[in-house]
Amino acid sequence: MTTRVPGLAAGLLALLSVAACGSKKDTAAGKDGKDGGPQPIKEYPVLVVRPDTVTLYQDYPATIQGQQNVEIRPKVDGFVEAIYVDEGASVRKGQKLFHISAPQYEQAVRTASAGIKTAQADVDAARMGVRKVQPLVERGIISKYQLEGAQYTLESRLAALAQARATLVNAQTNLGYTTITSPVNGVMGTIPNKIGALVSSTSADPLTTVSSIGNVYAYFSLSEKALLSFARRRPGNTLQDKLTHVPDVRLVLADGSLYGHTGRVETAIGQINTETGASSFRATFPNPQGLLRSGSSGSVRTFQPVKDALIIPQSATYELQGKRFTYVLGRDTAAHAAAITVVPTPDGESFVVQKGLKAGQEVVLEGLSGLKEGTKIRPKVVKKASTVVAG
Repeated sequence: MTTRVPGLAAGLLALLSVAACGSKKDTAAGKDGKDGGPQPIKEYPVLVVRPDTVTLYQDYPATIQGQQNVEIRPKVDGFVEAIYVDEGASVRKGQKLFHISAPQYEQAVRTASAGIKTAQADVDAARMGVRKVQPLVERGIISKYQLEGAQYTLESRLAALAQARATLVNAQTNLGYTTITSPVNGVMGTIPNKIGALVSSTSADPLTTVSSIGNVYAYFSLSEKALLSFARRRPGNTLQDKLTHVPDVRLVLADGSLYGHTGRVETAIGQINTETGASSFRATFPNPQGLLRSGSSGSVRTFQPVKDALIIPQSATYELQGKRFTYVLGRDTAAHAAAITVVPTPDGESFVVQKGLKAGQEVVLEGLSGLKEGTKIRPKVVKKASTVVAG
């Protein structure tokens, strides 16, 4: 029994020693703030919000049409005998496009020409009769009524000659319709009828369409809400007056590139379409190189200058239950959540803050996921965050 007591005492001393060491480690950990002690204040980059002037833009899908889209239709019945130009070709005003074979109109011209010769012969004969009767009347040999009768006959023959000439002009006009020319400078459309096809003035489909593309129209629409916003922002009594204060617009082509010439919004249809709930606008663009073709698509880009705008990066915000928030640095150097109303900039990286912030306030730029309401931070003021806006 005496040999076991010293061993038991040694074991108890070892346990007490381990417990004391653990207590010291716990105390040290508490002092370092790793387990339950006060957390260290972290550094966060913050941005001082200052007013700036930016230009926002909005793209609206648009359809492009030539300034003139002229349907080419035959005025006479016949067969397509010749097609002088191909589809998509550029044509000049007065250039030949089609020839229609219509022999009846050639025959009508020949008949009218012969009728003129007959009428002219009748006129000559009537004049001879007047010259023959007139001296006899002057001598009292015959009655003056015979002279008047001869003069009436001459007038009738002259009227018949005029009618024959009018018939020839009408026949020549109809014959001229067999050769169809372009009424404007433009570009040929599709040609559904080929050589040999029978065409008529009552045909449902035109021979082709010639689009005048020296200037083109880009048609786009604004929703009712956007139209109201547009009308309130622009000075002027009428919608047409307000259009004079709209900056030049740009055209975004189908491949995403910007068209080289600016345009003007010149016409607005103020009536709201009950089916689409939108109002149509028309912008005009010059097209000197003929790059834009009727029927193509694109987007009209409108610009809106914004003065005294407060801009913050989108990374400095977060969304919660459909609302947008940012953390604002308070006087107590704590981060406080602030609800804001924003409009995205075209670059997709920043917001223009409409409500919820004031100039001079500081917002936290990064690390928002690790913040809570009232968290103390050590702010590090950074320079103005780069913002890409449309020019």
